[in-house]
Amino acid sequence: MFVDEVEIWVKAGDGGNGCVSFRREKYVPKGGPDGGDGGKGGDVILEADPHLRTLLDYKYKSNYRAQNGEHGKGKRQHGKDGEDLLLKVPVGTVVKDADTGALIADLCEPYQRVVVARGGRGGRGNAHFATPTRQAPRFAEPGQKGEERRLRLELKVLADVGIIGYPNVGKSTFLSRISRARPKIAPYPFTTLVPELGVVRLGEEELVFADIPGLIEGAHKGAGLGSQFLRHVERTKLLLHIIDASDQGDPLKRYEQIRQELGLYDPKLLEKPELVVLNKIDLPEVKERMEGIKEEFERRRKPFFAISALTGEGVEELLKTVFRLSKGKPWANAN
Repeated sequence: MFVDEVEIWVKAGDGGNGCVSFRREKYVPKGGPDGGDGGKGGDVILEADPHLRTLLDYKYKSNYRAQNGEHGKGKRQHGKDGEDLLLKVPVGTVVKDADTGALIADLCEPYQRVVVARGGRGGRGNAHFATPTRQAPRFAEPGQKGEERRLRLELKVLADVGIIGYPNVGKSTFLSRISRARPKIAPYPFTTLVPELGVVRLGEEELVFADIPGLIEGAHKGAGLGSQFLRHVERTKLLLHIIDASDQGDPLKRYEQIRQELGLYDPKLLEKPELVVLNKIDLPEVKERMEGIKEEFERRRKPFFAISALTGEGVEELLKTVFRLSKGKPWANAN
């Protein structure tokens, strides 16, 4: 199961209390205070693990506590510090305060760490409070409470290229053609229910492509699977917008609807480089409409490609352009 959004509660360890103790030895009838300090409470730490792909573990368990520090002891013995609690999350996880919405960290690098709740400091034992006028203090300092907070974890997949478009336009077929990814493929909408990643190699280079589940009008409000997966588009560097002209629908209208949904979710998404890809040109009815559709997008100065994900026609030329653009070359020099 793919889970990309959860809320958890974390509590750092409390500091141990300082100890009230006095030295008791033979021939030392009035030994001074020797209470030790309490140990520090454990921190709660999140770490980005490159081997994880989902937040599933946090769906079934949502409360986490680090270990408390031990109390101080006599003979100035320091209490043991509580062990830190390390929680592993996938690379690409955004950590927010669930109550305020404030961003705490964006864990986008492997093994990157962030302390989300700090353990309490241990209290001082009574040995610290002895003075010339107060030689036998009968009190010590309590340990501090560890921090606690509710966190919202949001996973945004890390991919170089995002494959977007209406449901059933052939995005999954295209990904399976260019990579070893094997997403579910069927002739009905919303076959893909989670983002699928595929590594594509061209010579000595490689890029990660993400098949984003089908978007429809109203996606930014949650229609279809939209709002659940639009966040995954944010990290991509380049968009492949796949369109389909095999039915009687208007591919230009659908293209504009998807663009509108991207802009309503986050206007910055409209600034990403985008290639328009007409799929299914192996079908006669698509071949007939191809030139007219191409002219419309060229008139809008949109880079346009025509391919068949099923047969592979036009795919190599498209990939070469994608890899050139990924190096930062402008579209005019990509070919």
